[in-house]
Amino acid sequence: MTRDELKQRVSETIERHADDIVGVGETIRRHPELGFKELKTSALVAEKFRRLGLVARTGLALTGVRADVSGGAGAGPTFALIGELDALGVTGHPEADPVTGAAHACGHNAQIAGLVGAAIGLLGAGAFEHLAGRVTFMAVPAEEGGDLEWRLNEVRAGRLEFLGGKCELLRLGHLDDVDLAMMIHTTSRPEDGAACVPGSNNGRFGKTARFVGRAAHAGGAPHAGINALYAAQIALAAINAQRETFRDEDTIRVHPILTHGGSQVNVIPGEARIETYVRGRTLEGIRDANLKVDRALKAGALALGATVEIETLPGYLPLRTDVTLARLFQRNADAMFGAGACGEAGHRAGSTDMGDLSQVIPVVHPYMGGARGTGHSADYEIVDQHLAYVMPARAMAAMVVDLLWDGAAGA
Repeated sequence: MTRDELKQRVSETIERHADDIVGVGETIRRHPELGFKELKTSALVAEKFRRLGLVARTGLALTGVRADVSGGAGAGPTFALIGELDALGVTGHPEADPVTGAAHACGHNAQIAGLVGAAIGLLGAGAFEHLAGRVTFMAVPAEEGGDLEWRLNEVRAGRLEFLGGKCELLRLGHLDDVDLAMMIHTTSRPEDGAACVPGSNNGRFGKTARFVGRAAHAGGAPHAGINALYAAQIALAAINAQRETFRDEDTIRVHPILTHGGSQVNVIPGEARIETYVRGRTLEGIRDANLKVDRALKAGALALGATVEIETLPGYLPLRTDVTLARLFQRNADAMFGAGACGEAGHRAGSTDMGDLSQVIPVVHPYMGGARGTGHSADYEIVDQHLAYVMPARAMAAMVVDLLWDGAAGA
């Protein structure tokens, strides 16, 4: 059997199980869960792995799931296929959980479907007897940010240290034996086409700011108060005034939200809180922008005579794509969609904790279509289930064969 014949057999196996793979993605879509709380989703993944005869390790970084398969053609490196478990809070999304507000408005349900589908194809086609090394199938928690106060409470309680799933898995050693990794993210952008590979992504810091003023009767004695809300408003305006100082090549993004602005309308707000990210292409750019944001926060407090407590939190490192893995993915995507179908997406201003992993081992983080609307928005939805759920399974499985064939020469 040739390598291409094995890839064809694996793809045919995946297509025969397409309905099952779509079912995984749709089940997760209907039961969205926030980061580090993906109990139902991780249980579903573990069940699917066990039905395939795999030994599933669970509870990694609270909710992660991992299953390993060794090739029968000798020792070699470990290649991790990754899917993300979590949804995110999106106000107004028609499928948002009525209690938590969580919705799959970023396509992570498709990632898990693709992950399970790749396992189905590789195992069902008997691929591992022809491959060297090892494949790790890994469902990871909490790529999305947010839910910050809950996560910080988990940190204070000693149950977490980092606020992103892959960062925490790295800290705990669950990725120490992984040599290279990939995942495929769903895209809704028409310009991305059926598939594309970014060259890099922004990294980010997270920040909280708590303004403390002095409460007073808003009608009878406003002069006796110090309005923490106004301090926060001035700080937001000062952040906006800094934007023209950010260099275009640093692709800085700062997008604060006001999470608390007062207790009741007849009391001068004695406390106000802001959360924000500071994103950028390089750590140097992020640090520079972070200092400017800190100045703006302090200026708002100074103007009103309030105080401000600023906490800067570890976020995600910038993502750098491994060029060899990118070339292999483009070759496989072109084989599936047509010559030249897989484009190069350049730099993307969003952030992912796959960036942290990319600073340690070679990774590729391509995008495939199947969705429409705007990511993280109420109009985001999967509209082509085969493209979103099944084709990523075929692409990841093909990458496994390419990398671990011939004594894992590719890897």
